[in-house]
Amino acid sequence: MANTTSAKKATRKIARRTAVNKSRRTQMRGAVRNVEEAIATGDRSAAVKALANAEPALMRAAQRNIIHKNNASRKVSRLTAQIAKLAK
Repeated sequence: MANTTSAKKATRKIARRTAVNKSRRTQMRGAVRNVEEAIATGDRSAAVKALANAEPALMRAAQRNIIHKNNASRKVSRLTAQIAKLAK
């Protein structure tokens, strides 16, 4: 357990940041899940709309250090490629 006043404050801050980051991560994952579900059903127009919501969510998460920037870019790239396959 933290002993000093500053260490106690640090643990409080960490707890708050963790709660905020969990919420943001959950929102991001939900956005990605919507795209994947639309792709699974084969509905290209719904997938494109869902990707339009998911891409900013992913990039925002990367900006706020919830996930790495390259990870976000890779996810967007792979989802876009899957949607492109639906057109064929």
